Amino acid sequence: MHIESERLRLRELVAEDAPFILTLLNDPDFHRHIGDRGVRDLAAARDYIEQGPRLSYARHGFGLYLMERRSDGAAMGICGLVKRDHLPDVDIGYALLPAFRRQGYAMEAAQAALRDGRERLGIKRVVGIVSAGNRDSIALLERLGLHESGTVMMGEEACLLLVPATD
Repeated sequence: MHIESERLRLRELVAEDAPFILTLLNDPDFHRHIGDRGVRDLAAARDYIEQGPRLSYARHGFGLYLMERRSDGAAMGICGLVKRDHLPDVDIGYALLPAFRRQGYAMEAAQAALRDGRERLGIKRVVGIVSAGNRDSIALLERLGLHESGTVMMGEEACLLLVPATD
């Protein structure tokens, strides 16, 4: 299963993507804004893929996908819909390597993932959860039509909850 947009392809993560995931999850901005997943080697990266995205595909029919540039196949980041056991709504998630930020890729990928959720899966409501200090991500979620509506606990951190403007 894959999703395409003008410049991007979102596809399911596989074990062979472990080197990329190891790099992405250890980016300092990933640690600061999303959290340290404790992935320090290729075996842990493969486990992350199997116990996170691949498990979500099996359970929910969606999850975080590898974001590739269509023109050259470059792995850029991850993006997709996430269903967390402790929260009632599906949320949108994304992370890009530094070289691919501020070029509209996150917005394009998020729009494609949301469209897939609506059209293929019938998901009507998607929220955003973001660290209060992540101004770029908050701005992207607002451009997607979400607005601040309080906080939600993610582990020990109180994160901002953004909901559709129609709420």
